[in-house]
Amino acid sequence: MADDYQVPRVPSVDKIAADERAARFKSRSIKKEAKVEGLKLIISMIDLTTLEGRDTPGKVKMLCRKARRPMNERDLPTVGAVCVYPPMVPVAVEQLAGTDINIAAVATYFPSGQATLDERLEEVEHTVAAGADEIDMVINRGSFLSGDYQRVYEEVKATKQACGDAHLKVILETGELQTYDNVRLASQIAIDAGADFIKTSTGKVSPKATMPVTLVMLETIRDHYLKTGEMVGMKPAGGIRSAKLALRYLAMIKETLGDKWLSPKWFRFGASSLLNDVLMQLETQRTGRYHSERYLSIS
Repeated sequence: MADDYQVPRVPSVDKIAADERAARFKSRSIKKEAKVEGLKLIISMIDLTTLEGRDTPGKVKMLCRKARRPMNERDLPTVGAVCVYPPMVPVAVEQLAGTDINIAAVATYFPSGQATLDERLEEVEHTVAAGADEIDMVINRGSFLSGDYQRVYEEVKATKQACGDAHLKVILETGELQTYDNVRLASQIAIDAGADFIKTSTGKVSPKATMPVTLVMLETIRDHYLKTGEMVGMKPAGGIRSAKLALRYLAMIKETLGDKWLSPKWFRFGASSLLNDVLMQLETQRTGRYHSERYLSIS
């Protein structure tokens, strides 16, 4: 087993203050050239995702084509990663060969995590061996909510070791953690155990990503950085569908963590439908006319 983990003493979160701070970012307005640059940055930060039971190799191939070239006849960034289930990793590896696009895969029996630790670690090892650059795992919420923080820490640490050179994103499933204090503590435990990124949610449980919860997680990352000098990434996932909302998240990142985190290396959006809205907004900025989604590919 892992070393005896000393549960960290984390600051209590004032829910009213956190909600008010997050709400202030909704009043931010980004216009003209800064908006265009922000929209392009968002594209580079998207983990273009398909996590459905009906996923097929053909659907993943379409997603990879969209990831490589978000819009025909436009010089735009590629997305940060394509995120799929483990069986689809070889398809993504073939389709994204020769690009800088990362291949992310959900593992550890996503989204429930209901399997033995050995089974979860085996899935991680097989997924990395198949070519995944990043693993998105989900913590054991039952253990966390029952106060077994040692087990949560040990499982994240073991998963990080199983990842080898692949990066680990740790999903807290904040919609099940009940309080901001729990979100803060779970964030710190994941960071202590070696998470490269912390992530809000699987997208399968409501509420999904929210700005207040993301702010609590960002402040945990900030305090960890101020204490240790170590940077940790952040990934809100689920429910972020509009370019307008994504730009507000960028403002929150800049004001909470600073410009260093305004990079796909340190910040990602877990999204499937966000990209098309960003593309429509870019066309609106370029032409002055609203661009219909029917001119964009579904995937």
